[in-house]
Amino acid sequence: MAELPPIIDLRQSPTALRVQRGVMRFLRAAHDFCCYAEVPLANGRRADVVGVGPKGEIWIVEIKSSLIDFQVDHKWPAYKEFCDRFFFAKPPELDPDIFPFDEGLISADGHDGAILRMSADTPLPGARRRALMLKLTRLGADRIHTLMDPETGNFP
Repeated sequence: MAELPPIIDLRQSPTALRVQRGVMRFLRAAHDFCCYAEVPLANGRRADVVGVGPKGEIWIVEIKSSLIDFQVDHKWPAYKEFCDRFFFAKPPELDPDIFPFDEGLISADGHDGAILRMSADTPLPGARRRALMLKLTRLGADRIHTLMDPETGNFP
C-alpha cells in the first residue's frame, strides 16, 4: 500500500499546529463550522484556517505563535477581503494586547479555544463568496481523494 500524504506540511511550528488544532476544534464544537487548514487564496496568500459556518459564513483565522511571528507579518490585512470575519489566533501564553484591538481574537491550545474579541462582520460580495466556496469545495474533495487514493498525486 502506498504511503499516505502528510497532513502537516512542516511549515508550521509545533505551537502553531497546537493553536490550529484548538481553533478548528473550537469552531466545530461551538459554532458548527467546518474548517480547512492552509487554504491558498486568489491573491497568492495562504490562510491558516478557513471556517465555513452553517449559513455559509466564512471566517479566516490567522495564527500567530509568538510575538516575533506577529511583528514580522505584514500580509494579514490581505486576508480580510476573503472572509466575513477575520480573527487572529494565539496560544494562551501570548499577550493578547499585542494584537490590533479592532480585529477578532481567539485564544487556543491543542484541545479547545475561545473568542476573546469578536470580529466585525463585513459580508463578502456575492461573486467573491461564490468563487471561494467553489475553491473550498474542490480543495476538500481533492484532499479526500488524495487520502483515499494516494497514487493520484498531491493536489494543491
